[in-house]
Amino acid sequence: MFVLVEMTDTVRIPPWQFERKLNESIAEELNKKLANKVVYNVGLCICLYDITKLEDSYIFPGDGASHTKVHFRYVVFHPFLDEILIGQIKSCSQDGVHVSIGFFDDIVIPPESLQQPAKFDEAEQVWVWEYETEEGAHDLYMDIGEEIRFRVVDETFVDTSPTGPSSAEASTSAATEEVQKKEAPYTLVGSISEPGLGLLSWWTNS
Repeated sequence: MFVLVEMTDTVRIPPWQFERKLNESIAEELNKKLANKVVYNVGLCICLYDITKLEDSYIFPGDGASHTKVHFRYVVFHPFLDEILIGQIKSCSQDGVHVSIGFFDDIVIPPESLQQPAKFDEAEQVWVWEYETEEGAHDLYMDIGEEIRFRVVDETFVDTSPTGPSSAEASTSAATEEVQKKEAPYTLVGSISEPGLGLLSWWTNS
């Protein structure tokens, strides 16, 4: 679920921080820049693990700050494919079941990846597994707040960095731009379509 990623960056330290230890100032600046941010094709950055190398610091004309090239390792949330995770159901919609693991909410289990046969209850706004038994079908509701075990089957990264204006963008409608702004930079796709996956209460002996 968590991996260590080696990174390199040039960190700017303003003059009023020169009285502090360089490592402390650099660590603080790196966490300000990266913590809780998604790096494209890397994952969700959590916190600085350690600094492996500091190169020479430079002060450029017209700027009293120091600039230091830093090699460091960062803790990143990036589950591998087929990893099993446990989260909580955040909401349900026609698009599937939306899951949260506390610090990360952009997880969706699409309808085709649910235990089958499944249906969406419009009145309750939840998905239902129509569990077949010898006595007939039993409706098992996927209620909001329930703990759910799922397998990571896919991931999607979206480059949300700002782009310059162009003639193509000028012709797009305001509604389209608004949708693009709300698009999550990193989304996990889950599946519960196998025995043992799904709500923990389904598989726990009472």
